[in-house]
Amino acid sequence: MAERFALRGVGSGECIISGEADSLKDLVEAAVRSGTDLTLSDLRGAELSGAQMTKANLSSADLSEADLSGADLSEARMTVATMNRANLSGACLARATLMGAQLAGAKLIKADFSKLDDRGGNLCGANLCGADLSGSYLPEVDLSKCRLHGADLTSALLPFADLRGAFLSGAKLVKAGLSAADLTRAVLSGADLSGAELVGTILSGASLNGAVLIGADLSFADLAGAELIGADLRETDLTGVNLAGADLTGANLAGANLYGADLTDAVLTGANLDGARRDNLISKSSAEESEKDR
Repeated sequence: MAERFALRGVGSGECIISGEADSLKDLVEAAVRSGTDLTLSDLRGAELSGAQMTKANLSSADLSEADLSGADLSEARMTVATMNRANLSGACLARATLMGAQLAGAKLIKADFSKLDDRGGNLCGANLCGADLSGSYLPEVDLSKCRLHGADLTSALLPFADLRGAFLSGAKLVKAGLSAADLTRAVLSGADLSGAELVGTILSGASLNGAVLIGADLSFADLAGAELIGADLRETDLTGVNLAGADLTGANLAGANLYGADLTDAVLTGANLDGARRDNLISKSSAEESEKDR
């Protein structure tokens, strides 16, 4: 039986839209179909699972703790929207704009964020396991402590992104742009970073065991104390990289460019350095020799 529902604005309580509907979800879907502007809508805790909201304008809306699982939000405008602790598992946000959006603690398992624009957004601690973020534009986004196991970030651009302590094991980061991003103590075991751009990226203390970095550009990156056991670094550009104290046991560095790299106290047991460029290396032995020459 139809009931009367009203959708009100955040803070003001002003009625944005009201009408007879079987559920709030039906009212919202009807509003989207009619092109109603839902900016500043108060949808906290709303049940919107499976909702059809393509091209909806939800800028500055509050969807905290809302259930948006399986919802279609493709091409939606959600600039500065708040979705903290919302459930967006399986939702489609392809080509959506979430610039400055807040998704701290949100659940986004297997959500589709392909070609997403989320400049400067906050996804701290969000669950993005298996999510599709391929081609997304995410500069300066906060993804610290996020769970991104098995996520697809192919060709995603994340310059200056905060990924400290993020879990990216098995993630696909082929040709991703992560220059100057901070991945301190991030877990990237088994991740595919082939052809990725990691110039000046901070990966100190990160776990990259078994990761694939073929042809990646890690020039001047900080990998101090990182674990790269069994990692595939063939043809990788490691110019000026800091690998002090890193564990490269069994790593494949064939054809890699290690010009000017710092390998002080690095572990290279069983590593393959065939054809690798190794001039101007900094290592414990060379440092000691320099000290003796003084």
